[in-house]
Amino acid sequence: MTLEDLPARPIWLTTLADLALLLVGFFVLLQANQVDPNTLAEGFRAGFGVKEQAPAMPVDLAAVSGFAPGSAQLPDAGAALAWARSAASDPRTRLRIIGEVDGTPADVDPLTGSGPILAADRARAVAAILVRSGAVAPERIAIATVRGRRRAVLSLGYDGGRP
Repeated sequence: MTLEDLPARPIWLTTLADLALLLVGFFVLLQANQVDPNTLAEGFRAGFGVKEQAPAMPVDLAAVSGFAPGSAQLPDAGAALAWARSAASDPRTRLRIIGEVDGTPADVDPLTGSGPILAADRARAVAAILVRSGAVAPERIAIATVRGRRRAVLSLGYDGGRP
């Protein structure tokens, strides 16, 4: 028996099956968004027989806010500097600095008109003060840019290795 010998199915039947699967998936998505995430996690733990809840990992963040539109001039970064000095005391960690712009036409680099360049300049300004103060070695700093607010966000990550 070859493929040509099989009876042909109407195309609408396949399309109907696809539509039904999409509709079921949509309803599952709607239902999943109505569940409290903590209740969902508790259900998973119960399903796997876990009796205790593991403590949530803390998110270590600091931010330098208050940049003027179109400027990478560093505002007061004392709190972020103190946080970075404490957080990066373990040599196995890496500090990530994310420069942000708010996406408005005024919040761009004055010379190039580029938002990502201004965001990178903000992150580099924070990185420079961290390195000059001796809080973090330059090889332990990574820089990224995003659109968000006029700020630079510092986060801590594990780089591996032994202490």
